[in-house]
Amino acid sequence: MICTICKDPILLSQPGKPATVEDLPLTKDLVDTLQAHQDSCVGMAANMIGVPKCIIAFYHGDHIVVMLNPRIAEKSGMYLAQESCLSLSGVREAKRWKTIQVVYENEKLEPCQETFSGWPAQIIQHEVDHCNGILI
Repeated sequence: MICTICKDPILLSQPGKPATVEDLPLTKDLVDTLQAHQDSCVGMAANMIGVPKCIIAFYHGDHIVVMLNPRIAEKSGMYLAQESCLSLSGVREAKRWKTIQVVYENEKLEPCQETFSGWPAQIIQHEVDHCNGILI
């Protein structure tokens, strides 16, 4: 289901709760909503559709990756980026890392660990910030 984008800074500022098996149906809504906004959005967190859970979805090449309970375990190569967000107006500066290692669960709730660099790493950091209640 395509959901409305949340623009409420109070809800967006709340850290998400850990995702569980009961939250798996939410991943479809998140992916559907991301696809509906693919012309202006490359990643989305569950709180952007009004649900304060630690779930993100993002484009990695031509496919969408879903991560539950993502956590950045390692990072290197700090830089400043200019970012925008569907939930917020304008462009803002954000501190980002060129390479990150992410620990998360996949849609089968299996533990995963993966390293990302460049653009995918920046997208993930933006969405993990959402999960942590951090607004750029």
